[in-house]
Amino acid sequence: MARVGRRRRHPRPRGGDVTQLSMSGVEIAFGAESLLSDVTFTVGEGERWGIVGRNGTGKTSLFRLVMGTLAPTRGAVSRQVGLRVALLEQQREFDGARTVWDAAAGPFAPLMALERSLADQAERFSVLGEGATEQDLTRYAQDLERFEHEGGYAYASRVDAVLHGLGFDPRHARSQLLETLSGGERGRVGLARQLVTPADVLLLDEPTNHLDLETSEWLEEFLRASSETVLVISHDRAFLDGVVDHVLHLEDGRAAPYTGSYTSFVEQRAERRLTQQRAFTQQQRVIANEQDYIRRNIAGQNSRQAKGRRTRLARMPRLSPPPSEEDVMAFRLEAAERGGDQVIIADGVRLARGRRVLVDDFTSTVRRGDVVGLVGANGAGKSSLLRAMVGEEEPDGGAIRLGGSITAAYYRQELTQVPAGKALTDVISDLRPMWGRGAILSHLARFGFTGATETRITDTLSGGERARLALSMLVLLHANLLLLDEPTNHLDVESIEALEDAISAYDGTVVLVSHDRALLRGLATRVWSLADGHIADFDGDFAEWELASAERLRSAAAEKATAARPRAQERLREGDVREQRRSEDRARRAAQRALQAAEADVERLDARVADLTMRLDDPSLYASLDGVQRARELSAELEVTKRELADAVGRWESVAGAE
Repeated sequence: MARVGRRRRHPRPRGGDVTQLSMSGVEIAFGAESLLSDVTFTVGEGERWGIVGRNGTGKTSLFRLVMGTLAPTRGAVSRQVGLRVALLEQQREFDGARTVWDAAAGPFAPLMALERSLADQAERFSVLGEGATEQDLTRYAQDLERFEHEGGYAYASRVDAVLHGLGFDPRHARSQLLETLSGGERGRVGLARQLVTPADVLLLDEPTNHLDLETSEWLEEFLRASSETVLVISHDRAFLDGVVDHVLHLEDGRAAPYTGSYTSFVEQRAERRLTQQRAFTQQQRVIANEQDYIRRNIAGQNSRQAKGRRTRLARMPRLSPPPSEEDVMAFRLEAAERGGDQVIIADGVRLARGRRVLVDDFTSTVRRGDVVGLVGANGAGKSSLLRAMVGEEEPDGGAIRLGGSITAAYYRQELTQVPAGKALTDVISDLRPMWGRGAILSHLARFGFTGATETRITDTLSGGERARLALSMLVLLHANLLLLDEPTNHLDVESIEALEDAISAYDGTVVLVSHDRALLRGLATRVWSLADGHIADFDGDFAEWELASAERLRSAAAEKATAARPRAQERLREGDVREQRRSEDRARRAAQRALQAAEADVERLDARVADLTMRLDDPSLYASLDGVQRARELSAELEVTKRELADAVGRWESVAGAE
């Protein structure tokens, strides 16, 4: 059956007239080992680049080049003068902030300090009254102008909007303590902090890792509507396809730029590989023919021609074949036995955390061959439901059990199934004690572990390597039910595609928790949607569920708009009244400040007139040799000051009369 999916809105190339960042012939090397070489590409203003490649190919190092924290071994990195770059901080200390809101608003700390200063100054004016000096009033006016110019009236609403989009309640966030957050929630706060930062270029490193489906889609829309230039490292193919208009592919120590969406990149890369393979094959054929001619004629009558061909062959630039895919995962998922037709039976299941109900009155049956996509917001209870399926968590009501002859294998999001402090070979040996060294190494090689595998310890593995090792363990269980909790976290795109192929060919049953829309679209034959403690069982694939959900949201929005129209009109009238009052208040405050400024001018000039008059009345002025000349100068200044005083009095009377 043909799958029905949402029409993708591939981003069109935009901006690019102004070059913000460029690299030319850049090489990154650590000692004698070269990580990247001959990296050349240009980023234009407003462009959105996806940085893709296998784990360990240099994506993070490329970001460090952009930030200037890493210098290239060779080549040049050029940045637009004054370019502001925002990068998500990995440590996430948030500059000592205590609440979620303060942590997200951290980039505006100077502006918030200025806002507090303005409030303090205004309170001081209310105490001083007419005693406020001209200097005080001037400082207040300058601070107020700076506050407005730097976005002081808009930053709070921007922080609120981003926090709401990433799944936080902005009002609660003002009192919610950072120390109460999980690692994933702190990750979302860090992302919010980056998104609100005033910047020309955003560097996003796996931004969807801690997001659920809804917040992933919000981020996609946010970036698509943003005017900032974006460079994003991501393994989320659907997210990349919805956001980027350029792709930089890191592979085999090189970086190849492509123009277009992620889907366009995949097509262009396939064409480039095919062309490269054909050219390589053709050249190898020519080389073989030349070498054969040289061998047959080097010592015969045609020796001169053979030597000439040998010289030309030695000078021929050699083409390279397409990069090898030997270290890409390649594995099969197999079930040891068929198992019964009823795989999971849930009857009135209730799961709770204290007073909070995660799942309520859930009844359903999963049948053999189903691939169930379990979706919902972070913290909704998806992992708890998986743990209940394998008996690690007892339901608070109802029952959930596995069918006859069903064996489950559980891939945990936290990767706690990977034992600590063990050699990789010992991990596999524990699961297959009868295997010899060669079989163990061959098995690990299928998951990208080659070279000095025998000496590797699990504690030294990166997140991506731990994920691949967990999959290598899962394969050996030969279970007929797979419970997969966010299996794409930490994996690169090539590994995700290998996992998708393996699940697609698997003849068992799968319950898949994931925020990876491309994976869900490719695999899920049924969708469980968990929200507000209830699971909606959708009998259709994920793409059909997306369409149905979008239509349901549109209908709900239309009904809400119809019901809200009379109230909206009333609020509009009330809003007009409030706006008029605010305008009047602003006008009164402006007039008061103008009056205070005029009074200060009058007082200053009146004091100057009195001072000049006193100095002219002083007999000692005329006793000096230049006294007459000095008196003329003071008299002239006195006349000018009197005229200025008269003008100032006129302005004060005008303002006072208007008030």
